[in-house]
Amino acid sequence: MRAPAGAARPGRRLATRANTSVRSVNYASSPLLASPTPAWRSKLLVALVGLAFCGLIARAAYVQILGAAFFQKQGEIRYARTLELTASRGRITDRNGLILASSVPAPSLWAIPKDFSADAAQRRELARLLGMTPQALNERLDDSPNFVWLRRQVEAPVLDAVKALNLPGVHQVREFKRKYPEGEAAAQLVGFTDIEDKGIAGIEVAFQKELAGRDGSRRVIKDRLGRVVEDIGDSVAALDGRDVSLFIDSKVQFFAYQRIRDAVAEHKAKAGSVVVLDAQSGQVLALANFPSYSPADRRRLTPAQLRNGALSDTFEPGSTMKPFVAGWAMETGRVTPQTVLHTAPGRLQMYGANITDSHPHGDLTVAETIQKSSNVGAVRMAMQFEPREMWELYSQVGFGQKPQLGFPGAATGRLRPYKTWRPIEQATMSYGYGLSASLFQIARAYTVFAHDGELMPVTLVRPREATGAGAPSEPAARPAGIRVLSPQTARAVRQMLQLAAGPGGTAPKAQTIGYSVGGKSGTAYKQEGKGYASKKYRAWFVGMAPIDNPRIIVAVMVDEPSNGHYFGGEVAAPVFSEVVQQTLRSLNVPPDIEVRPQIVTAKLPAAVEESF
Repeated sequence: MRAPAGAARPGRRLATRANTSVRSVNYASSPLLASPTPAWRSKLLVALVGLAFCGLIARAAYVQILGAAFFQKQGEIRYARTLELTASRGRITDRNGLILASSVPAPSLWAIPKDFSADAAQRRELARLLGMTPQALNERLDDSPNFVWLRRQVEAPVLDAVKALNLPGVHQVREFKRKYPEGEAAAQLVGFTDIEDKGIAGIEVAFQKELAGRDGSRRVIKDRLGRVVEDIGDSVAALDGRDVSLFIDSKVQFFAYQRIRDAVAEHKAKAGSVVVLDAQSGQVLALANFPSYSPADRRRLTPAQLRNGALSDTFEPGSTMKPFVAGWAMETGRVTPQTVLHTAPGRLQMYGANITDSHPHGDLTVAETIQKSSNVGAVRMAMQFEPREMWELYSQVGFGQKPQLGFPGAATGRLRPYKTWRPIEQATMSYGYGLSASLFQIARAYTVFAHDGELMPVTLVRPREATGAGAPSEPAARPAGIRVLSPQTARAVRQMLQLAAGPGGTAPKAQTIGYSVGGKSGTAYKQEGKGYASKKYRAWFVGMAPIDNPRIIVAVMVDEPSNGHYFGGEVAAPVFSEVVQQTLRSLNVPPDIEVRPQIVTAKLPAAVEESF
């Protein structure tokens, strides 16, 4: 059906009305648009845009100019690394170039826990290889997400086994581990280092600066996997530490250690020490102590094991002081070796105190006083001295003064000023009570007799320019010492010391096959608190050989022997005998007395009990 003509269609009418509505809107008359816009709004907008651009420019200037160094450094932190080039620690060698301490490569294992991945079986195997429990391994990995040490300085088999596991996040770094070929024999002398290769004891700490050297560095760029991509800048090469050479003879050191170890065991003693000096040069050939420790296993190390007792432990030197008193009495013309001293009935009362000998000897010559070790005879000579005179004698031979060895822990000992001495104290000091010294100080003091009246300077470390020079087994040139006695007096005392170490003396067990010897034994009660222990002793012997032209001085001390014998002539003298014989043979010193092959069936003559 068609629409009537002239009738508008519905769609057309709607469109017409819409167009008419649009044309009828007057936007200019809108109250929103008709309100005037404030001028400050547009200016504020422009200002804000301008300030933003100024801020960007200022920030760019700060980043590019003022803070350039900081931002470059922050950038480098994210890609650049400084690798440390570890210096190798110097070696410690003996007089013949044999190694006492050296460093060997020993890689260490570390991990990045956040990158670490392993199943339960692999974790158990890794823990076993590292010597820990799986729980301990897990706790260590939980310590930090970025870095943990797994184990420092591992052996090659352990490293190879860990590498075979092929675990992500486990890495290795090159380090060095210290090795000590002489082990217990030289442990307290050489010392040891910690895990960071820093000296802790002995020569290792005394010469830390020389041995350590200087680490180098290398600047590199690494990728995100930690691989080196490129070197940047100049590398600084590592400067290895220099070697330190000692005058110690490792053969003599080892043999001395064995002998004192055996003596401590035989006599059920607490400890023992041996000092061996070259009598002609003052060089230290051995410093041995027992008990000792293994530098490779320090898990149960005690302070007593660490101490170098020969240098650090002091005690009253006892009868070893009597030869100095006799020597000075002869030097000043007060006596001769044949002067008779009245020692009967074996005791002397002075200022309310009794000075006694082990048993009565009757009248003794000065030489016999030293041979029999008479306290009364020593006091008879000493009381002829002024206190200052006796103090100066003891000071001159090194008592009360720290040995200049450059070794940590060397003891000074005790020698009180003479103005504080009472007469009875001067008397007891003549036979070694009332002052203290280390075994090393006593050995050095005896260079006065061995070196024809001169106190020798002692040296432990070879000068750098002398390292490797000459034949170490040959005697060194005779350096000048401090004159204390005349050569004639020193030789006379040596003859007395030979008597003391022979039949009729206090230490016939000091005799050595092929070599003449001389020396003085000593025995003293140990101090406890303000008094003395009734059944605790120290026994020692110090002497030299060959007696006419001494090449070595050997001092032996045994602390608290408790197996029935405690006199120095019984306990320390046999150690002296063995060390002397071995050392002189090692130094190629020819025998000075005839050696006759024979079967020995008789016992050595009994020692005279010394007074103490």
